[in-house]
Amino acid sequence: MKRRPWSRPRRITVAVVLAIVLLVVAPLGTYAISLRVQYAGDPSADARTRGQDALWLGHAWVDGRKTAADVTTLADHLKDTGIHDLYVHTGPLEHDGSLPLAKVSPKARWFVDAMHAAVPGIRVQAWLGDVVRPGKNPGMNLDDPVVRRQVVASAEAVLQQGFQGIHYDFEPVRSGSKGYLAVLDETRALGTTLSVAAAQIDPLWYLHAIPIEKWWSQDYFRQVAERVDQIAVMTYDTAMPLESLYGGYVAKQTELALEVAPTATDVLIGLPAYWENNPAHWGHAETVSAAVRGARLGLGTSDRKNFGLALYVDFAATDADWTAYRNGWCLQP
Repeated sequence: MKRRPWSRPRRITVAVVLAIVLLVVAPLGTYAISLRVQYAGDPSADARTRGQDALWLGHAWVDGRKTAADVTTLADHLKDTGIHDLYVHTGPLEHDGSLPLAKVSPKARWFVDAMHAAVPGIRVQAWLGDVVRPGKNPGMNLDDPVVRRQVVASAEAVLQQGFQGIHYDFEPVRSGSKGYLAVLDETRALGTTLSVAAAQIDPLWYLHAIPIEKWWSQDYFRQVAERVDQIAVMTYDTAMPLESLYGGYVAKQTELALEVAPTATDVLIGLPAYWENNPAHWGHAETVSAAVRGARLGLGTSDRKNFGLALYVDFAATDADWTAYRNGWCLQP
């Protein structure tokens, strides 16, 4: 029996479906396969801590909620690890760049002194940041030189509380932002250690052009890294649904960062030591163990000494997270 020809609407529908498969599904499938391949194999035995790791700490350490007993417990957690830097939440900054120190961090100097006594050699940095204004929404405008001057003044005031560095976490920063680069340049004039929490690097060469400010181009990452002493990539909230894909993604981020970061700049890879379950962060996939293995695979056989891992965040990290970090990164096989 002769087949009837397809109607015009049916042909259009089939064409649209094929276009979606060719333009969206197939590339995503290829990308997923590449991430799974990135996660294959065994990390180098030499891909272990170089004593340049870090830990993000919540605000409770500087506002009076924590005690000397808490400092002792934290010091115990840091034993036999490679953690050298603590990023202590000392903000947030006001939208105009100001910071009411007496109100937000009255116990800052106590904490800095207590940590130095408990863990000699530890470096304690003030973690400052704010929501950067995307378009007309409320937030900080880093393109405004008056705001930037106030940010730097706030950073200078925080240093008077005893901190040995400034750690900026401004989000979201659009790839190519001149205002962000300017505030880094201006902060450098303070002559202190400067570190930043960085956006992920575009793994597909065009994602940074999408106006959701999730990724930076590799070249913009390089420009930021050239202006700081440390750059910590926030390799979480990736929407990866499987541990193997997430680990492969971290491996790729590690490679991309190391390709362009100056040798004098410390490169750190963020570990998701917290639990969330939503379309942006699947808790069963984004694990500390997968991130550690991915970072080791991305590091490969590199002997770069100023490379480390950074745990986010102390108040959410479980014993299992600490164990995964220690066993995967700190203990020699």
